[in-house]
Amino acid sequence: MRLIELIASVDVAQGSREVSGLSADSRLVRPGFVFFALQGARQKGSAFIADAVKAGAVAVVYEGDVPDGLGDDIVAIRADDARHQLAMAAARFYPRQPTSIVAVTGTAGKTSVADFTRQIFEHCGKQAASLGTIGIVRSNGIAYGALTTPDPVSLHETLDLLAGEGITHLAMEASSHGLDQRRLDGVRLKAAAFTNLGHDHLDYHGTMKDYLKAKLRLFDTLLPSDGVAVVNSDAPESADVMKAASLRGIRVLSVGQKGHDVRLLERRQVGFDQLLTVEWQGVRHEVLLPLAGDFQVSNALVAAGLALSLNQAPRSVFAALGQLQGVKGRLERVGVHRGGLILVDYAHKPEALEQALTALRVFATGRLICVFGCGGDRDRAKRSIMGAIAHDLADIVIVTDDNPRSEEPASIRQAILAACPGARDIGDRYEAIKAGVDMVGQGDVLLIAGKGHETGQIIGDHVLPFSDHDAVNTLLKEACP
Repeated sequence: MRLIELIASVDVAQGSREVSGLSADSRLVRPGFVFFALQGARQKGSAFIADAVKAGAVAVVYEGDVPDGLGDDIVAIRADDARHQLAMAAARFYPRQPTSIVAVTGTAGKTSVADFTRQIFEHCGKQAASLGTIGIVRSNGIAYGALTTPDPVSLHETLDLLAGEGITHLAMEASSHGLDQRRLDGVRLKAAAFTNLGHDHLDYHGTMKDYLKAKLRLFDTLLPSDGVAVVNSDAPESADVMKAASLRGIRVLSVGQKGHDVRLLERRQVGFDQLLTVEWQGVRHEVLLPLAGDFQVSNALVAAGLALSLNQAPRSVFAALGQLQGVKGRLERVGVHRGGLILVDYAHKPEALEQALTALRVFATGRLICVFGCGGDRDRAKRSIMGAIAHDLADIVIVTDDNPRSEEPASIRQAILAACPGARDIGDRYEAIKAGVDMVGQGDVLLIAGKGHETGQIIGDHVLPFSDHDAVNTLLKEACP
């Protein structure tokens, strides 16, 4: 591909150069690459221009003053927003995308909504995938990833590959970091959704106002005017999202108890399930949702709204809700033992643990049992907070190790136990889970929190194989040979 096909502002004479790739990481630059010198929080990309040129870069995109040391044979391209330029160039370099892409943003629920939307699309007969925190999920397998929203080069390469595999419908997460850093620029969206806004990521954004502003960029900038904004009307910030979309003439589809489109009329518990009465375009649908918690109802309805915004058949959409499977490690049912329910959840922050325990309380006709710990080398203040939450909301608490990392595991547990009198202290995570499973009886609910989908436990400098799911499965098989 020629340089001018990637960056239209390039001089015609210089633009005839062939480009073999692009990157913002000088370590990944190969001969024929375009290097994007991005302004980072700690280091300026311009500091790595010499390395990129030495590695074979034929062009450099930069902000501000012309960098020193560029030879005459290197094309220097000044950009007002190099991050945006990188994303748009990546979209041109990897031109294929699934024809129907939806994105979801919010503090909580992104992973579940993206995966639920994928499941609904598949139920409607589409070749679908989801992309986010747990990786790329499609009907033929999972490839785990590390970031909620990948860097733009990786993202557009992935979109191109998915389209090449025949994926037509994609649901993806849109983090506030990814939106602010222009990682989603160039993605051809059909619809976008908003779940909620909580107190998070202020170390990056600074204020709640700026945090919301980053998320609103999905609606006030990236979603095209002929797209659809799906908004959880029960979130206090929903009015801001609806306003941002409406100012651009974007159609708004509201969901939830306060929703005007996908409206939740009634919700009641049926065993470990939830029976919902939902209205869409004057027609009522009854759904037996096999998920626990108010927030999972909200996530499921937002996912339904995204599918409906792309004109999927309502009967199929609401039928799909009754068959949803929980996202791996997100309040996921992993077994039923002696009439009790066992779940694994990624909750590793105070708000998440409180939300999970509160959601499960209504399902526990017996005891609510919680097994959890806190990670080492992380926020120490949250340990006592989470201990207090577990003490107040659970009937039985077992404190165990999470990912202690370089800290002494016992000291982490003691910080939790100090705020959770009466809790059992079992450092070995497998033994702690075993103790919880052994307690479960009719009507009990066991929550194993903190690690969710993770398949390793970080102890010191080592990552040891460990999965909460595998532990439960092994224990249940031993209990029922």
